[in-house]
Amino acid sequence: MSATEARPEHRVVKSRRAGFIRDVISLGGRALRSIPRDPESIIPALIVPVFFFAVNVGALQDVAEAMPGLDYKAFQLPVAILFAVTGVTRANILVLDIQGGYFDRLALTPVNRFAMLLGFMVADLVLVMSLSIPVIVLGTIVGVRFETGILGIFAFLGIAGIWALAYNAFPYAVALKTGNPAAVNSSFLLFLPVTFLTTVFVPEEALTGWMSQVVKFNPVTYLLQGMRSLISDGWVASDLLAAFAAIGAVAALSVPLAMWSLMGRVRRK
Repeated sequence: MSATEARPEHRVVKSRRAGFIRDVISLGGRALRSIPRDPESIIPALIVPVFFFAVNVGALQDVAEAMPGLDYKAFQLPVAILFAVTGVTRANILVLDIQGGYFDRLALTPVNRFAMLLGFMVADLVLVMSLSIPVIVLGTIVGVRFETGILGIFAFLGIAGIWALAYNAFPYAVALKTGNPAAVNSSFLLFLPVTFLTTVFVPEEALTGWMSQVVKFNPVTYLLQGMRSLISDGWVASDLLAAFAAIGAVAALSVPLAMWSLMGRVRRK
């Protein structure tokens, strides 16, 4: 047998795509494992909503409940939940991946491009659900009761989680576009004016002047209205549909921005 015949046949080995679901699970698991190593971003996310809930109820309950039929603790619980879930994101970890070169190496693999973002958002969903539960428990301890029962609590959590995903696409868009941790941390400031220009302190019918008009164009108004209806009014289809429409309006802007930033960064590699 000649040397040529004895030489093993050379084959080109190509990496094989694992599949979209497996990519999401793998990248989401990695993002989840980073959470215990980042307590400084998690602990304030739990303290802030509890603080706002306690301060708002303590300062305004007697004044607000002068309005007939208003349970101010139930009125404020959705506000506390929004502060618990909005802007709580693994986008800061994505920035570290970009700065450390891990994102560039990942972009060279056959991993699904959308899974590179969705994996982080799956971790966000698990995180915000975990942060919401203690706030709801606090609400029940102080006397808040859901007219919709256990199913209403799950629906309440679901709306909060979907809202978090819709809003958190903004920090991911900033992270992918800039690769700057300070810019990502500042993205939460987008939420503050949107929140305070709505029914965060008193019902819409108590607002006057220009404020009573601004809240009608604020998607957070309808989000809060839907969440409050689950607590105080029962299953009100119109309020819930308005809440989902408001989330959809925000997602229609934030998600394309995040995807555009993702594809722009990947194309540069």
